Amino acid sequence: MPAHHKHSKNPGDSKEMMQARRVFLESGNYQNLQQQLATTVSKCVEGIEAPTVLDIGCGEGYYTNKIAQTLNDDAEVYGLDISKVAVRYASKRYANCHFSVASSYKLPFSDNSLDVIVKVYAPSKQEELLRCLKPNGLLITVTPGARHLYQLRERIYQEVRLHEEEADEFAGLELVEQTKLNYQMQLEKGLAFELLQMTPFAWKASTELQAELKDCGAFECEADFNIQVYRVS
Repeated sequence: MPAHHKHSKNPGDSKEMMQARRVFLESGNYQNLQQQLATTVSKCVEGIEAPTVLDIGCGEGYYTNKIAQTLNDDAEVYGLDISKVAVRYASKRYANCHFSVASSYKLPFSDNSLDVIVKVYAPSKQEELLRCLKPNGLLITVTPGARHLYQLRERIYQEVRLHEEEADEFAGLELVEQTKLNYQMQLEKGLAFELLQMTPFAWKASTELQAELKDCGAFECEADFNIQVYRVS
């Protein structure tokens, strides 16, 4: 478990970060990713009776719920996060999923019990992913594309470095599919600030920039994601 999680009474993202994420996600600007991810999971479990799907680092269940809505009623969809506050919120809001508070480094699931694990930016332990996935099970990851939030980052840094786009490697897993999702977001007033607050970039942004983004009438920003599918080899 990461060091900053070990001794905290409320591990996970801060209250401010979770609130900002909630406001931003409910604005619909990541709806394209939400739909694409749910569609990818649906394709991955075609022909599987009563599939089991786990979303690690699920937060307040934004992607977890959409996945559950997209799958057949016999699917079992689980969400896991280290934040008690986030899991409590998700549990109250989405009765169609099973949520639990746990670390992604020690998954509370039996060996070979999951058909699909979804990992959106979440940290993980390779051995745990392999332990829990069934033979031929699938891992779906979402990582930032090279130009993700480029316009926001160029307001913070003098020189913007593009994200590395090389797919992660996982021992015992083979990359079988990769999809790129890129689109422009037209952010209404205040949403650029909420977007900043839900990212690690907030620590680098000046007080002046934060105030400017909070009052910004409109802000155009690029969303750029890579969705990878890995199969147990």
